[in-house]
This record gives sequence, C-alpha cells and structure tokens, in this order.
Amino acid sequence: MSKNKSSESVKVVVRCRPLNQREESNGPAGGIVQMDLRLGQVILRNPRAPASEPQKTFTFDAVYDANSKQRDLYDESVRPLIDSVLAGFNGTIFAYGQTGTGKTYTMQGAWMDPEKRGVIPNAFDHIFTHISRSQSDKQYLVRASYLEIYLEEVRDLLDPKHGNSRALELRESPESGVYVRDLTSCVCKSIKEIEEVMNMGNQARAVGATDMNEHSSRSHALFLITVECSQPGPDGRKHIRVGRLNLVDLAGSERQAKTGVQGERLKEAAKINLSLSALGNVISALADGRSSHVPYRDSKLTRLLQDSLGGNAKTVMVATLGPSPQHYDETLTTLRYANRAKNIQNQPRVNEDPKDALLREFQREIARLRAQLNHRKWRSKQKKEQVDGGEGWERDGDEETEGEEEEEEVVEKEAEEYVKLEEQRLEMEKEAIRGDQFMLAEEKQRLLGEKERMMGDLRKEQEATEQLTAKYKAMESKLLVGGKNIIDHTNEQQKMLEMKRHEIAEQTRSEREIQQQMLVQDEETLELRETFTSLQQEVEAKTKKLKKLYAKLQCIKAEIQDVNDEHVRSRQELEQTQNELTRELKFKYLIIENFIPPEEKNKIMNRLTFDPEEDQWKFQPLVPAESKSSQMKKRPTSAVGYKRPISQYARVAIAMGAHSRYRAENIMFLELDMTPPNTASLDRSTDAESNQSHSVDNSPTKDRGVRKSRSW
Repeated sequence: MSKNKSSESVKVVVRCRPLNQREESNGPAGGIVQMDLRLGQVILRNPRAPASEPQKTFTFDAVYDANSKQRDLYDESVRPLIDSVLAGFNGTIFAYGQTGTGKTYTMQGAWMDPEKRGVIPNAFDHIFTHISRSQSDKQYLVRASYLEIYLEEVRDLLDPKHGNSRALELRESPESGVYVRDLTSCVCKSIKEIEEVMNMGNQARAVGATDMNEHSSRSHALFLITVECSQPGPDGRKHIRVGRLNLVDLAGSERQAKTGVQGERLKEAAKINLSLSALGNVISALADGRSSHVPYRDSKLTRLLQDSLGGNAKTVMVATLGPSPQHYDETLTTLRYANRAKNIQNQPRVNEDPKDALLREFQREIARLRAQLNHRKWRSKQKKEQVDGGEGWERDGDEETEGEEEEEEVVEKEAEEYVKLEEQRLEMEKEAIRGDQFMLAEEKQRLLGEKERMMGDLRKEQEATEQLTAKYKAMESKLLVGGKNIIDHTNEQQKMLEMKRHEIAEQTRSEREIQQQMLVQDEETLELRETFTSLQQEVEAKTKKLKKLYAKLQCIKAEIQDVNDEHVRSRQELEQTQNELTRELKFKYLIIENFIPPEEKNKIMNRLTFDPEEDQWKFQPLVPAESKSSQMKKRPTSAVGYKRPISQYARVAIAMGAHSRYRAENIMFLELDMTPPNTASLDRSTDAESNQSHSVDNSPTKDRGVRKSRSW
C-alpha cells in the first residue's frame, strides 16, 4: 500500500446504506450496488444500460454493505488510526458522499444506543479508556474544539455568541500547519465532558430540510481533538508527544433538480458544491502525481484538510453510497473520487516535543504552585515551632511523602493546626490583657487592637493558602494520569474481549489484503502457467484472452463516455446554478440603481478592498484606528435624539420639569391669566337685586373664565 517507509496511502472504505421507505415505494427495481466483503469490491450496475453491458467494479481497502454494524466499521478501519493518534501522529477521518447517504449517521450515529454509536462517540470511548489503562508515569491533556464551514465562513460552534460572532480567520505556521485563529478550545477530563462539548456544538450547527433529506447538514463540521502525552524518556527527561485527531462530517453534494432548494438553501448548496468540487480537484491533483500545483487555497475546507491530504497525517476516507437507481450518477461520481483518493500518499510523522504543547506549560504552572505551597508549609512549621518550642512535630521538614495526595493532605492538616493554635494563643493573650487590673485602659486598648490585627493577618494568610491550594488542585485536575480511574474500570474479561476483537479485525484486514494481492498475481501469471498440447487449444485460449481484453477495452470506452457525459451534466448544473445566482444578482443591482443614491453607492465601492489571504472582499473602516487627528467630528450634543437642533436654554428648560415653558421641541405652551368667575346669588325678593344680579351674570369678563390656549 505504501511506496516507502515514510509515506502511506490514504485508506478508503466504502459503506452503502439500505433503501429507505420512499425508494422502496417507487418500484421493485432493487439496488444497483453489490458488495463483495471478502475481496473489498463494489460492483455497480447501470439501470439505464442494456443487460449485455458489463458492470463497473471498484476495489477498496474495505467495504460495508447495508447489514454492516457500526462497531465492525470502527474496529476494522478506525481503531488503528486512533491508536496512531495516541502514539503522537496526526489523524483524520472524513465521510464523503451524496446528501442523504448516511455520512452523519456513520460519524455520529445514535448516541444512546451502544450498537448504533458512530465513529465519534466510539473514538471518545477509545481515547479515555486507553488513558485509564496506561502506566502511572504518563500524564495526558485532552482538548477539544468544534467548528463549521458555512457559506465559506469558518464559525466557532463552541462560542456562546455563535450567531453574532464574526467569521474566524485561517492562519498557517511552520510548526502546526494551517490552524484557525481564536478558536475555542475546551479541556476535557472524561467521556461525559467531551460529549457535552459535542452536544453543545451540534445545537448550534446549521441544518435544514430538502426533498432528499429532512435533516440535511448545510455546513461542513470539523471536531478537533488534541491529545498531549508526557512520559519520561531514556535520558530521564520528560518528553511530550502531541496527536491531533480531525473528525470531519462533510455536507453532501446536491443537485438542485433533485433537492428542490430555493433562495437561501440554493446559496448554501452552491457553496457546498463549490467546496466539494475544490476537494475533488485536490484529490485529482494529488492522485495524478504529475501536477506541480495542488489547489489547496480554492476553499476553506481544502485548506483545513491540507495536512490530511498529502501532508503530515494518517487519513481514513469513508465514502457513503445510496443504492437507489435514481442516484446512479451520484453514486458513480462518489466511487470515482474514492478510487482516486487511494493513490494519495501522505508522510505521517510523530509530533514529539512541539513548541505549542500546552502540557508543558501546565506542568510548569503546577510545579510553581507546588513550590509556593511547600514554602507556606515550611513557614507555618517554623511559626509553630516558635509557638510550642519545637514540640509536637514528629515529621522532618525535608521528609517527602509517599504520594502527592498524602503530601497535599499533610499540607492542609498542618496549616489548619497552625491556625487553630494561633487563634487559641491570641484568645488567651486577649483574656490575660482584659484580666490585668494594674494595666491602664489605653494600654489595654492598644494591646487588644494589636491582637485583633494579628488575628486578621492570620485569617488573610489562611484564605491565601486556601486559594493557592484550590488553584493547584484545579490545575492538576486538568491533567489525566495513567492508571487512575477516569470512568469505572472495565473488568479483565472486557479487556480481553476488546483485545480479541482487535485481533479478529486485524486478521480480517490482512486476509482481505492477501486475497486482493493473490487476485492480481493470478491474472499476471495465468499465461505463464498455461501449456498447450495443440495449436487448436492455443487458438482457443488466445481467443478467450482476446475476448477478455476486448471486454476491458469496451469497459474503458464506456468509462470515457461516462466521464464525458458526467462532465456535460456537471457543466449544465453549474450553468443552471450560475443563471439562478445571476438573476438574483441582477435583482439586487436593480434595487441598488433605483433606491440607493449614486453618491452613497460610490462611497461604499471606494471602501471595498480585496483580501488575498481570505480570498474575499472586505470593507475598510470609515476612520483608520491609528489616525486620531482625522477622526470624524461628533454630532452636536444639542441635536442628539431630536428631529432638529435646539438651543441649550431650551434643553435646560425641558429638563426642569412638568411646569416648564418648554414641553417639547421648541413648542411653547402659553398659559393666559385666569380670573375666577363671579357668581351672584339669586334673590327674588327684590327686583333691584335681581336686575343687578342679571347684569352681573351678563358680564362677559366676570361671567366666564378664559380657557387655556394649547398650541399642539
């Protein structure tokens, strides 16, 4: 499989899902995919071709039919890769195929059902079980990150502000290769914690419904696990190995005619097909071997998989197929891509003592905190010896405890004893001061104040020691030590069962490889072993061989025709997608031309700059951050929040209260003077008074009050 000791081929396995209810209801045509599990071959039948046309055969490292189990795929094809990651190699597992063929099921599966758990949860179990069974002189640090590529933008799925955060940037360094800047990384200490990280990211991932899949992934998801291991080497020093595992769940390739997507879903499909097309171009360039340029920078996906395809990594590609006759073209395309990927050569190597290992920093921080705790322990011992004259201490200051846990318990116990003794001593001294009759009151207050201050200092020292101990324990708890329980240890029978299962998987894989080699050698040496007794027998043998070669020639011609037809169909689909996007672009141009002023459009166009690193257009800021002198002037304070500017006096008057002259924006309420109306009592006894009263009532100024005038 490999060309030399330093190179290794990409391992390709193929899995076919069963027919779903919709496909079974379409007709009794049956499946178009047959699998030979013993030889690792996939036989594809063209439903539109005549029965005389030969079927297409592809050979891979392993194949799994519709009846295969999740555990079998993991034990035979994935477990050796996880073992390599734990040994310090980089590893990548990615599922490739048409939408709705079971990529997410293969990678994740049903988490609650042990028989249906996918590659990712089985990998979690494998990693932490290996750590729990390793030797006690090894220390591990496990970190996890989760990202998605949605519309060619890298998003952090573990960021709480995932929806509002800006897209992350890709960077490249000579030590670690391509990485994502400012990506969240979570330290995980158990299977439960890393599963919680995975579930939190899955809730934020972009999914949607199409005609082919109700829960279609609308983005490429990458779950990154970094395992750092520290163990002493032959030279007595601790050496660190770092293994990185990339678990990739790709979005499926789509055809707009079959998925029926429109609007936003069409944009997503266009970006998905673009990135998968770039991935196919990278696979073709690497498999060809004659191309001097590999187009890694054509998409974010291929840049992130740069080490996995032709770089420093061991890679397993799981190609998923659909057995329905209506998906023949997509199935054939997937098989061709997978067949090309077999020829890619990687150069994996162990990542030993890298510069970016966090485990070394954690160990240095733990050593510093332990030194501070030991110093506090020594100080508390000296103080206690001064208190009780050196009695009661049976342990020597230079004596080392048998284990780290015993040392921590001794430190905490000694600190508590010292604090208790000091508090008792200070309380006794305070009582003695209070009971002294010959001491002045001022002297008593001064001495009592000193004792209170000493007790306060003692409590502060105790709190500082407790905080330091808590910090030390928190840092140490992030490291996983071999031989200690992470989860409940499996018993010896389970260990033996896993070992036997691993041996069976290795034996099955070696048998398949031997049979494939024997099949190739038999075809090559068949002619050498044949002997003929007559010319007629030789003619018949040569005629039989000629027919076989002619059949192969016809297969190759049919393959060439299929490739040309596929190229035409792919070009037509791209043209259709381009027409859809062009129509939408013209619609937006129409809006811009009719509703946005030309000067505003020119301002926006002048701010656009092309970023070659990100391969996209970006807006320049209105004011450069470094030039303070050219910053824009602030809007006048008097105009903030109002329809038009108003004077400072009017703003102060508005703020004075409800009885101000100014109630709103420069609108004045004029309150006229009001005279209370005069009323006359009616007295019918005298006419004069009645007339006088009548005259008073008819008075225009005294009879009626003047109403308020409101200009509103």
